[in-house]
Parts: sequence; C-alpha cells; structure tokens
Amino acid sequence: MKRYPMTPAGYKKLKEELERIEQVEIPENIREIEEARAHGDLRENAEYDTAKERQAQLHIRLQYLTERINNAEVIEPSGINSDRVLFGATVTLENLDTGEQVTYQIVGEDESDLKNGRISVQAPIARALIGKYEGDIVEVKVPAGLREYEILKIEYK
Repeated sequence: MKRYPMTPAGYKKLKEELERIEQVEIPENIREIEEARAHGDLRENAEYDTAKERQAQLHIRLQYLTERINNAEVIEPSGINSDRVLFGATVTLENLDTGEQVTYQIVGEDESDLKNGRISVQAPIARALIGKYEGDIVEVKVPAGLREYEILKIEYK
C-alpha cells in the first residue's frame, strides 16, 4: 500500500474538498441529472450528457481523494528536529550561476504551489535536496540544463 506524505494543512485541504464533493457537488449533480431527465428524450439531451459527464468526473475525484486521505502519512514539519533536508523542510538555496536566492518548502504532491514556494517531494529539485545538509552543493537537472545550488539554510516550521 502506497503512503502519501503530506503536511497537516495539505491533509485538511483534501478532507475539505472531499466533504464539499460529497455534501454539495454530488447532490447538486443529482438534481441536474433529474432536471435534465425531465426534459424528455435522453438521446439528444445535451444537459443530460453534460450532467452525466460531471457525475463521472466527481466520482473519479472522490476515489482519488479517498485513496489519498486513507493512505496519508501526515507529517508535522515543526516536530522535525534534523539538520538534513527531509519532507517538510523549508530550504533556502543560492543558484551558483546567478547568485539568486530562493526558498522552497518540500510538501506532498497535492500541496505543491510554486508561486508560494511549495514544491512537491517528487519534484527533481526536492529529490536532489533530500538528505543533504547546509553548505552542500546540489546539482539539479532541469529542462534548460544542469543547475547548481548551495543549501544556505534548512528550517522546520
């Protein structure tokens, strides 16, 4: 059974989405299907086809969320005491070519949000950072080529 690491905030967000789908979106969809059925001939009923397609999408998402939640490995970053980069770490890096500094938190796949500095544990840069220490140089293969970063700071907050 596969485990899905995530922060408490990520877990909460998935639970909220699951509840919204179960309590709001599925009941709305059922009403849409009933209304479309009331319009008569289902063979040429675009509203019915659209509602049934939405029903399928909702059930796929429901299954996905249920699996993620049931197999979640919730990790509280502030409870980690390590000098290495692990899941949940907030890492400040310096691009050795440009001198630019960036800060990323390593989070679960469903939580990644690059604009807010949250990268998936599956991202190439996160995989390169895991297990490393402050002062280490990491090489990351990106579409534009090879990038080198120095780890300036590791925090768990």
